[in-house]
Formats: sequence, C-alpha cells, structure tokens
Amino acid sequence: MPKRLIKVTPSKLGTWADCPRRFRMAYLDRPTPARGGPWAHSTLGAVVHNALKALFDLPQRARSADAAAGLVRTHWKDDGFADAAQAAEHRDRAAGWVHDYVAELDVAHEPVGLERWVSAPVGSLVAEGRVDRIDQRGDEVVIVDYKTGRHGLTTDDARGSQALALYVLAARRTLRRPCTKVELHHLPTGTVAAWEHTEESLARHLRRAEESAEEFQLATDTLRAGGDGDVLFPANPGRQCSWCDFRRSCADGQAAGPALEPWAMLSS
Repeated sequence: MPKRLIKVTPSKLGTWADCPRRFRMAYLDRPTPARGGPWAHSTLGAVVHNALKALFDLPQRARSADAAAGLVRTHWKDDGFADAAQAAEHRDRAAGWVHDYVAELDVAHEPVGLERWVSAPVGSLVAEGRVDRIDQRGDEVVIVDYKTGRHGLTTDDARGSQALALYVLAARRTLRRPCTKVELHHLPTGTVAAWEHTEESLARHLRRAEESAEEFQLATDTLRAGGDGDVLFPANPGRQCSWCDFRRSCADGQAAGPALEPWAMLSS
C-alpha cells in the first residue's frame, strides 16, 4: 500500500516543535480544553492583515495610503488591550505603519493572491496554509508575509522560516508557476527581509518538516491505539508557558512561571 500523506500546516509543525502537550490539546483532545482570552498583539496583527487585504479589494484609484490607514480604524478591535486608551494608542500606531507601508507600495500591481490558501502534496506531506500575499514578478511568483512584531527581521529569519519554504513548495504546485523567493515585510520598521531559495534549501526544509510530521503522526496513531497521552505528548515547560493558550489546563506550564498580561507582548 502507498504510504499515507500527512497533512501539515506551519502552525501545526510549529506547535509540535514548541510543545507536544500543546499540540495534543490543540489538535487531538476532544472536547478541546478551554483556551485563554485574546492577546492584544494578535489582535493588532490580525487588524493589519485584514486592512491590507481590504485595500486590494478597492478599485485601484482608491488604494491610497490614507485609505489604508482608514481601513485599520475600520477593522480595529480592542480585544486583549488593557483599556480603551491603550487600544487607541496602538490603533493609531498601526494605522501609521500601514500608511507608510502603502505609500511605498505599487498599489496598481494586482497580487496573484491575498490571504490565499495553498495546498499541495510535497514529498510525504500535504503542505498547506494561508499566504498573506503572492506577487507576480517577472516569470516567478513571490511569497510575501506581513509581520508586526516588536523586533525587526533579518535575511536569516527569511532563510530559516520553515513556513515560508513550505508555502513556496505548495504555491508552485497550486499555481503551477515558478517560485523561489520569500519576503518578510516588517511594518513597524518598514523593512523587508528576503531570501531566494535553492532546490537544496527547500529540500532541507522539507526534510525537517517530514521528520516532525512523522513524529507527531506516530504519537497520534499510538494515542488512538490506547497509548498514554502524557507520555506520548509530554509538556515542554519554558518561557512560552507564560503566554500559552492552554496554560489553565497544564500544571507544568503554570509551574514554569507567571502568566503574562494579555497586552505584555505589544511593542512599547
């Protein structure tokens, strides 16, 4: 019998690498344990993504920097912020990021995809996920990922991103177009970290993804056959426990350190 392909997303692979117990709670336990509340930095990131997508839904003549900033305010939510004043401060900051970003962007250029879902068999996997933006540049398409985190990004971040490499592989099959380049667009600093993949670098990312997928699939199959979930999916206590969504259901995570406030990961 042919080997069953394992379906993966960057989020799924990242969760497994971060903490197998969190992987089990997120993807296998039913009912799913209660999650924590919203995080302010996640709210901010989602609003920026939604505003940039909405911008390209407008007619070309309406795609101005001012319009983009207005879309941030239109899509804004206060979820996870300490109070209305803090939310307003970061709303205005995000609107400024988006304004300055769009002011330097060729808004007449129509992306190949916006929040585009790509899914394709690659190696022993079905790699899939949602790409922020896919641009056509010359004969190739380019994977663009928006970032709103506190720290700037480097070429090493683009080169080492397993998520972006898998998007390249999936986009090639989904769109049937050449694709090697990935870009991280960091809006707070207005910088772009780019990397041009080779077949060898993509193969390395794929190999590591396949190894991780085989590990979590074996643990999953063993659990379903009656294995001990705590043994198969051990906790990995560390700093990340302070902001884990499943902290309330994990004694090891609670013991690892105090919980962060929902707004603690915002840039100051």
